[in-house]
Amino acid sequence: MDNDKTILIVDDESHILHVLDLKLSNAGFNVVTAEDGEEAFEIAIDKTPDLVITDYQMPVMNGLELSQKLRENDSTSSTPILMLTARGANLAEGDIDETNIAAVLSKPFSPREILARVQKLVEWRKSA
Repeated sequence: MDNDKTILIVDDESHILHVLDLKLSNAGFNVVTAEDGEEAFEIAIDKTPDLVITDYQMPVMNGLELSQKLRENDSTSSTPILMLTARGANLAEGDIDETNIAAVLSKPFSPREILARVQKLVEWRKSA
């Protein structure tokens, strides 16, 4: 598919990183991973991904803090974010307005659903 599209996946659960990396790599995306928000921010500045998939609850810097930092940085200010949340965790409307969170999915999720969302968000960004 889009071999020139880079997706950054951020989650402190290694099995989720592995499953998503496999699913998106098999679909033709370039995938980079990070285990916390601070590491992800450094990678995002270096690689400027086309999309960031991040967990909400992580050590060091959570997904919301990462989303806010990415929005404030010139090179990542328009990068769309797909936020993964534990069941029942809610983001305030204001939190979403102050970031580039384009979609929120609850865990557990289907890798197929993630792939469909990623393809839609990458297509949306291409046409924006």
